[in-house]
Amino acid sequence: MDQLTHFNDEKRAQMVDVTEKKETKRIAVAESVLKMEPETLSRIKEGKIKKGDVLAVAQVAGIMAAKKTSDFIPMCHPLMTTKADLSFHDDGVNTLTIQATVVTVGKTGVEMEALSAASIAALTIYDMCKAMDRGMEITRTRLLEKSGGKSGEFSSK
Repeated sequence: MDQLTHFNDEKRAQMVDVTEKKETKRIAVAESVLKMEPETLSRIKEGKIKKGDVLAVAQVAGIMAAKKTSDFIPMCHPLMTTKADLSFHDDGVNTLTIQATVVTVGKTGVEMEALSAASIAALTIYDMCKAMDRGMEITRTRLLEKSGGKSGEFSSK
């Protein structure tokens, strides 16, 4: 395994130097999964949550999170995001899965942006639905796949 590069010679945190890295197209896909009461999922799908269209708001929140990731993760490089998209899939009972895809052409990957997008979308759904279902659970957030860069391809599938 490579030596950790987030520490300087004085053993203090630093932002990794990507100056000499080659620009490549980089794609990352992440997901967050929410468990909720069946009634909550039903009302989300029917657009009957008092605060508004839950999935539309979560979509925008996720895109905003992808664009602003470096503002709240200290060692994350600011990136020019060229695409951010989210999709929502449910099991018809009590589980909603958010999938976030983020793309850039740059010197470092967009894994953190995809993970942030999925996470913030999940938190937005919780926020909009907590009045009717405080027991909602964000059960899994993970990187599904990434491509581009020196480390190549990754897939959790």
